[in-house]
Amino acid sequence: MSFRDLLLVGAGGFAREVAAAIPDFRAPRGSSGWRLLGFLDEDPARWHTEVDGFPVLGGADAVHKWPDALVVVCVGSPTNWWSRSRVVARLGLPDTRWATLVHVSAVVPRTCEVGPGAVLMAQTVLTTSVRVGAHAHTMPQVVLTHDDDVGDFATLAAGVRLAGAVTVGREAYLGAGALVRERRTIGARSLVGMGSVVTRDVPPAEVWAGVPARRLRSAPTPATVGIPRGGDADEC
Repeated sequence: MSFRDLLLVGAGGFAREVAAAIPDFRAPRGSSGWRLLGFLDEDPARWHTEVDGFPVLGGADAVHKWPDALVVVCVGSPTNWWSRSRVVARLGLPDTRWATLVHVSAVVPRTCEVGPGAVLMAQTVLTTSVRVGAHAHTMPQVVLTHDDDVGDFATLAAGVRLAGAVTVGREAYLGAGALVRERRTIGARSLVGMGSVVTRDVPPAEVWAGVPARRLRSAPTPATVGIPRGGDADEC
C-alpha cells in the first residue's frame, strides 16, 4: 500500500510537533501511513526554507497546488486562538480534504467520534461517548471522560482533564493542566488559563483563570486581530 500525502498549514510550535509525530499517527484507511510534503505558512520569510527538516512550500493558499493531499491546519496561539477557523473558512476545502490525525498511543473507543481536521496527540484518552469536533486539537496527555463534547476548532493544551458531561464550545482554548468539573460548560471562544480549576460555567468569549477559576476580562474581538504568521498552539 502507498503512503497518503499530507500538508500542514502553519510552521510554528504545534505544526512542528505534529510533523515530528507523523510516523506515529495511525495510517489512514487503505494506506501504509502518512507522507508529509511540508508546511504552508503565512510568513514569506519562511518560504523555500526548511523547518525541522521539512520544506515550507508557500502560504496557506498554496494548498490548492496539491489537490490530492490531505490537510491539517495547525495555527492558533493563546493570543489568537480563534485563527484556525478563519484559515479553514478561507481555504474552503471540502471535508474530504481534511486529515484526522490520531496518535497510536491515543485511546479512542468505538463509542467516540473524532471530526475531520482534528488532531489527537500522544496519550490522549477518550473514555466513552466523547465527541471531538472538526479541527479540534488535543495536546499530549489530555483526558476526556464520558459524554464530553469538545466543539469544532477547540484547543486543549497538554494535561487538560475534563470530568464527565463537560461541553467545550467552538473555538475555546483550555491552557495546560486545566481541570473542569463535571457537567460544566466552557463557552464558545473563551480561554481558560493554564492550571485553572473550573467549578462554574464559563460564559462565551471570556478569559478565566485561577483556582477556582474566575473571570479576568472579555476575550478580544476576532475582527480587530489578524491571523498571526507562523501561528503556534503554544500552551497558555
